[in-house]
Amino acid sequence: MEISKFLRDHSRTIMGKQQLIVGAVAKALEIIPRQICDNAGIDATDILNKLRMRHAQGDTWAGVDVESESVQDNMKRFVWEPALVKTNALSSAVDAACLILSVDETVRNPQSEVSDRKRAWVSIANGHIGTTSGSTNAERCGSTGATGTREGYATEIKGAGINMHT
Repeated sequence: MEISKFLRDHSRTIMGKQQLIVGAVAKALEIIPRQICDNAGIDATDILNKLRMRHAQGDTWAGVDVESESVQDNMKRFVWEPALVKTNALSSAVDAACLILSVDETVRNPQSEVSDRKRAWVSIANGHIGTTSGSTNAERCGSTGATGTREGYATEIKGAGINMHT
């Protein structure tokens, strides 16, 4: 929770999309005490509110106490974790998130999406797909092998391999 608090506070000093990203990581770190509460059958919302309050007051070691179903000082209760375990877990989680985001960027290349849309619109402009209001798919598409729905908003041009969803 202390790392979450730090990141949430830090996110308020950042402008733009980065603020949302840092805030999302801070929120994701709160899943750990929430899951501990869920596993113990404790009201997670109540405990998380108490944890946030205690950490805001400066109680760095406040954590979930499953035995008393409340928030206690983990240092006094002898609940310790090696720093190396936390460092490795956070590092692995951030690496996994970066990998997912990099794959998403690779799959969603905006330049190729624009190129596909341009080809589809050129095909429409050349009369291969009509967009006359009230016409059926067969009337609009004729014998070009194209199919369309709702005035060409979701259009597939067979043979060219172009899918356009606008």
